Amino acid sequence: MALETWDIDTTHSSINFWVRHMVISKVHGRFTTWNGTLEFDDQDFSTASVKVNIDAASIETHEPKRDAHLRSADFLEVEAYPELTYTSRAIEATGANTLRVIGDLVVHGTSREVVLEAEYAGRGADPWGGERIGLEARTSVDRTDFGLQWNAVLETGGVLVGTTVEITLEIEAIKRVA
Repeated sequence: MALETWDIDTTHSSINFWVRHMVISKVHGRFTTWNGTLEFDDQDFSTASVKVNIDAASIETHEPKRDAHLRSADFLEVEAYPELTYTSRAIEATGANTLRVIGDLVVHGTSREVVLEAEYAGRGADPWGGERIGLEARTSVDRTDFGLQWNAVLETGGVLVGTTVEITLEIEAIKRVA
């Protein structure tokens, strides 16, 4: 097969995350507005690439006050840094349907290398005459590496917000028709 362009179908895809709260529980969230493309040849993963743009203000944790705080200068500072991006630099096959995606994540104006562990779920025809592929990916990042330092120390000795952010992606992409 040849390299093909695929547009991420954000109505059938998600970018989710969770972080520890008070050391004892997890707060889950997601981004609701984003887009991305993949250049993909499922016979040769090494030629693939991915680019994703995320609207930082679209962060959602189902708690409006917390969401406003996450948008503030204490965290994402969305007025100064309205977009998060991920751009792959290399993709390596690690198994029959598994991949390591090495790329640059930009958050709060800071770029760091982030490796996604991904699984290619395959491809298939949709009912409208198009073709789709599916992928799942996960990673974890230290939010302080991106300048997101805010925290509060608890009486019990922990901190209010964990520094490790676990990220999962569920991707369905539609083959672009030339």
